[in-house]
This record gives sequence, C-alpha cells and structure tokens, in this order.
Amino acid sequence: MDIDDAPSRRNDLLDQLVREDLDPLSVTELESRITVLEGEIARVRRKHEYAVNHRASADALFRR
Repeated sequence: MDIDDAPSRRNDLLDQLVREDLDPLSVTELESRITVLEGEIARVRRKHEYAVNHRASADALFRR
C-alpha cells in the first residue's frame, strides 16, 4: 500500500510514523526502527489470528 493510499485519521500516530522523514536517521537508528516495527508486526499478527479464531469459535457456537 502506498503511503498516500493509507486512510488518514486526525492525530493518528501510525499516519505520522509512515510519513516521517527517514533521511536524518543513521544506519543504526534505521536498524533499530526495523527491529521495533518487526516486533509490532508480529504482535498485530498474533492479535489478528486470535480475533479470527475467536470469531470462528463464536460462529460455530451460535450455529448449533
């Protein structure tokens, strides 16, 4: 997804993050940022998986 295609919400921290200028950052700072963002991606994926499984369990329960 292109940055300009991302939904814009007022005071959205994620929006601010993806629009931040990376030019002033050093290689070490960029590597650190990548590590942090990869950790956040993993956390979001776990939450998403939980939500999908929880929804499937609820759907199965109420379809009886």
